[in-house]
Amino acid sequence: MGLVSAKPMLDKAFKEGYAVGQFNINNLEWTKAILLTAQENNSPVILGVSEGAAKYMTGYKVVADMVKAMIESLNITVPVALHLDHGSYEGAKKAIEAGFSSIMFDGSHYEISENIKLTKDMVQRTKKLGISLEAEVGAIGGEEDGVIGSGEVADPKECKMIADLGVDFLAAGIGNIHGKYPENWAGLNFEVLNEINNITGDIPLVLHGGTGIPADMIKKAISMGVSKINVNTECQLVFAEATRKYVEEGKDLIGKGFDPRKLLAPGTQAIKDVVKVKMELFGSINRA
Repeated sequence: MGLVSAKPMLDKAFKEGYAVGQFNINNLEWTKAILLTAQENNSPVILGVSEGAAKYMTGYKVVADMVKAMIESLNITVPVALHLDHGSYEGAKKAIEAGFSSIMFDGSHYEISENIKLTKDMVQRTKKLGISLEAEVGAIGGEEDGVIGSGEVADPKECKMIADLGVDFLAAGIGNIHGKYPENWAGLNFEVLNEINNITGDIPLVLHGGTGIPADMIKKAISMGVSKINVNTECQLVFAEATRKYVEEGKDLIGKGFDPRKLLAPGTQAIKDVVKVKMELFGSINRA
């Protein structure tokens, strides 16, 4: 199975009361780890790519071609969407051209009128190609590849305006942030989430900044319409921790322990472990 739109998998998740994880990729190891874990657990999966990560991997086409080839070579049969994360208007156009199967256009930093105008254009571009589209209202806190948000709570009326344009799923700020959550974090605003869910109708909602949100909050959010949850920081943290441990224990100095395939193996396994735990929490195992 090649790349698919994220719309069918998220519509199904919304109806059946679970969420599909978006796990961001940064290189070959990340991609391989997430695809294998999805296949082993019979779970649909969304591979997220920020504009910064795409640039690091030398371009959108390189990323799309690598993912497509890896799906084929690993014989991945579960649904896989390749999704641009926090895309600018120009970045979204490039990702579409490169063969991404899903796009997030993030117009949350614009005035609502400009966000509506540009999102409407993206709806037209993606619909005719069968590509799924995510939009955002109310900037998510923290920093994601230079895009900084203050952790706003979205206006439900603005959420309805964007949802009514025909987007396939909607990210709305409800106090969530990217990166590590501070100790004084107030938690998710479920009152606003409930209002957004009620006013937008049958549109799957997206929770960014999935790292560090307590499991009970995740489950409650899923019960209130959240059908896509993004995870990035946690995979980065465990990858770094496992790699550091390997080096600190001197394993890179034993035999051919310096071989990158050995050096990166513990971090890759750590990503697989986190992804499986998240899939269990989100309820996506055996939902492919």
